[in-house]
Amino acid sequence: MKILVTGGAGFVGSHLCEALVDRGDTVVCLDDLSSGSRANVTRLLSSPRFTFVEASVLDVLDVADVDGVMHLASPASPVAYLRRPIFTLRTGSEGTRNALDVAVANSARFVLASTSEVYGDPLVHPQTEEYWGNVNPAGPRSVYDEAKRYAEALTTAYRTACGADTGIVRIFNTYGPRMRSDDGRVVSSFIDQALRCAPLTVFGDGSQTRSLCYVDDLVRGLLAMLDSRETGPVNLGNPVELTIRQIATLVRDLVGSPSKIEFHPLPQDDPTRRKPDITKARERLGWSPRVRVRDGIARTIEWHAKALQEVGA
Repeated sequence: MKILVTGGAGFVGSHLCEALVDRGDTVVCLDDLSSGSRANVTRLLSSPRFTFVEASVLDVLDVADVDGVMHLASPASPVAYLRRPIFTLRTGSEGTRNALDVAVANSARFVLASTSEVYGDPLVHPQTEEYWGNVNPAGPRSVYDEAKRYAEALTTAYRTACGADTGIVRIFNTYGPRMRSDDGRVVSSFIDQALRCAPLTVFGDGSQTRSLCYVDDLVRGLLAMLDSRETGPVNLGNPVELTIRQIATLVRDLVGSPSKIEFHPLPQDDPTRRKPDITKARERLGWSPRVRVRDGIARTIEWHAKALQEVGA
């Protein structure tokens, strides 16, 4: 197939582009490099089945003859979306509409990469797809949460009103190689701090939880959604729930760092618990994560350590 991947030079997008090319698909990777990096797709640039287009989803997309659209374009880390709140909202609204228009014009399968953030600070645990969420629409995180909620509504409207072949996945905390060390997400932040022997910054008392999914597992789920006719939404994440303190300790131990753990005030609207119910993913997509958290974090540490050495060199 020929697949358009928006946000294809980002952390998750670049891994998805590689997986598509490796299985024989042709990929058009579109990215404005606002949070992605050309370096993430360096390996693919010489492939005849890969085309990189530096452009924004906020512009009308001139892409034809595609069989699928994987819409991942969006700032995803708190640092990125809090720095550019209006851009984030526009990407979720205007950008999603432009990507949907490409899918409709080509009668292509459309997959929206939504997020567990649509559940906000959840009052239901674990989170099922039927849960409507607990989002503060006027809080600082709303620029990302509500952008994705709107993107889900728009995707659904295109399916019901235009007959578009759409699917929605809700991605839970994902980690792995190519995460930026300064993106503010828990695993990359802890790894960067531990490698520099700096204190590990834990917000709150560290009892809040996250469920960490290795990027290779997530990509398998995205491909399964692309190849299906499932409409979703479907949760994609690892149901193994860990406290932030446990994650910090695990990273420190795997690095072998003398770093201490420092506690800081919890940011406004930061979710206290996060764990996906992946029953639908198992039953409808035949998907579940395979990589153990310990193994995935070890691989991620190895990548970050190498990247740090190259910067030092």
